[in-house]
Amino acid sequence: MRRHHAIAIAILTAAGLLGTTACNPAPDGTDSKPAPAPPSGSAAGKPGGSKPAALPSLVGMGLQAAQDAAQAAGFYNLASHDSLGRGREQVLDRGWKVCSQTPGPGNGVDTAAKVDLGAVKLEEECPAKDEAPSAAAGATMPNFIGKSMKVARQALPGNASITVKDALQGRMVLQESNWRVCTQSPPTGTPLNGQPVTFHVVKFEETCP
Repeated sequence: MRRHHAIAIAILTAAGLLGTTACNPAPDGTDSKPAPAPPSGSAAGKPGGSKPAALPSLVGMGLQAAQDAAQAAGFYNLASHDSLGRGREQVLDRGWKVCSQTPGPGNGVDTAAKVDLGAVKLEEECPAKDEAPSAAAGATMPNFIGKSMKVARQALPGNASITVKDALQGRMVLQESNWRVCTQSPPTGTPLNGQPVTFHVVKFEETCP
């Protein structure tokens, strides 16, 4: 009888412990409830939504200052590109100045609109015509003569076999945004069917042979 009595006491004790554990929070103070979801319409502290607002004129400003001014006016969908069409990245915004903006300044601009700023380095002159990023090549070979080698490579299919040669001195072409195309093979208008592509290039400050 004592043995059965001891077993019953053990069962009741275990049941009591289970009940206590189910009612009390975990030892670390957390509970099983999921954390509340962040409010919709915001990301990284940036306001969301869409509404008309006044977009200021940003041309002539340093790129960093222009971006700050756009955000202060409520525009956060910002992009920038090399106005000279060389495909350079604006890594240090303070080293670039704004030559163009799309859309232009004005009232009633949608704050969700993408604001694209064309820029050049501080020591460079803005071009008479902004060169937006080139579109991808279609079924035929585009005309890349005079274009940045980086832009040419980016426009061609990712699986293209590309050879780049210095047209003057046999130098290694390392930073392709500093080189422009003098000749291309196949020529402009040739159907692109996976054939290898060859470019002869010089630096932008040099003359093609």
